[in-house]
Amino acid sequence: MQQGRISREALFAVRACAILSSMENKFQTFREFFPYYLREHSKSSCRAWHYVGSLLALGCLGAFLVTFNWLFLLAAPIGGYGFAWASHALIEKNRPATFTYPGWSLMGDYYMLFLWVTGRLGRYLEAARDK
Repeated sequence: MQQGRISREALFAVRACAILSSMENKFQTFREFFPYYLREHSKSSCRAWHYVGSLLALGCLGAFLVTFNWLFLLAAPIGGYGFAWASHALIEKNRPATFTYPGWSLMGDYYMLFLWVTGRLGRYLEAARDK
């Protein structure tokens, strides 16, 4: 390789990092992201499937901590994402936010679950619809 030239692999890696970075940078904070996340989960049945998946994943993590059976660690994301992604395909008919915003989407799943369990989700849904 000549000096001063960038290899194909290096150029690919730089482009991939730029794409991933730009995907996460549409929103600067989780507070900005969350209304978008809620709009992507506008139907209560979609949210219900997410709650089942999130609770299943938590249950698997709990079972792992009790049994130290590694299969529970494997089952946690499969169960959690399986229910969530199915709800987007079958109910919302949209692309899961996980594919574009993986970290914030995971946070959104559990924050939405927390708000639902505590009875405060309704006001967040209303505010998200207004944006």
